[in-house]
Amino acid sequence: MNLHQFRFVQEAARRNLNLTEAAKALHTSQPGVSKAIIELEEELGVEIFARHGKRLKRITEPGEHVLKSIELIMREVGNLKRIGEQFSAQDSGTLSIATTHTQARYVLPVPVAKLREAYPKVNVSLHQGAPDQVARMVIDEIAEIGIATESLSDYSELVTLPCYEWQHALVVPADHPLAKKERLTLDDIAAEPLITYHPSFTGRTRIDNAFAAKKLTPRIALEAIDSDVIKTYVRLGLGIGIVAEMAVREDAGNNADLVSRPLGHLIGMNVARVAFKRGAYLRNFVFKFAELLSDRLDRNLIGKALTGNASDYDL
Repeated sequence: MNLHQFRFVQEAARRNLNLTEAAKALHTSQPGVSKAIIELEEELGVEIFARHGKRLKRITEPGEHVLKSIELIMREVGNLKRIGEQFSAQDSGTLSIATTHTQARYVLPVPVAKLREAYPKVNVSLHQGAPDQVARMVIDEIAEIGIATESLSDYSELVTLPCYEWQHALVVPADHPLAKKERLTLDDIAAEPLITYHPSFTGRTRIDNAFAAKKLTPRIALEAIDSDVIKTYVRLGLGIGIVAEMAVREDAGNNADLVSRPLGHLIGMNVARVAFKRGAYLRNFVFKFAELLSDRLDRNLIGKALTGNASDYDL
């Protein structure tokens, strides 16, 4: 048996048993993938996949156990490569971060700058996407660390740790009646056209749940994934906005054309989380970056989480 066989079996499972797609992903031929899988099955003495003719139909019970072992083996192979990288270049390399637009735009600039200060030879690669895409990039080892509010703790392949709490904020033109209202309510907000995040981004689920709990149905005028886009349409008069609080900090000031009001008391608090692939071997500057993100995170806690049984650590 060899690593090529393991990769072929693993990719076939990832591609919903489609050997043509698996072969494309691995830059090889479909007959080659099929032959390698059969040879591994013969060597192990079990069928990893049940077949109908030449097509794979399902993963067998022994195949499930084989796939779990292959996952561990391939993870350790990746770790061996990273160990070599770390000890041949302790202070250089590339840190790949998967995150959402809001995190990349408003949260990461300071910790990224501090990391570059501490490790000037380290390059940073930012991959932006929806929270589910962030999780998948970490699982597929495109990124070493993922940062988002939603979805990360839904994947058993990931270890997630709380990074910081944040709240939503209402953003309205400075001359809007709600800008000066002393005590805002969800009824006040529901009475106006609302501009906010797409349902899969930046705590939108918490916003929807808060309205639903009060049996209110807000009038969604526009949905976006970008806080700056939301603020632009608020300025154009299409409605009032709900954005992450970090997206309005730089708008504060006496001459600001927008006014923001915190909504934590109405909508609740959100928790941004960092995610690592379970059992991953992290380089020194990855630990350093995590510590720069939040004083809740340190090397010992991350190391314990990576080797522990729990997939999710709470505040």
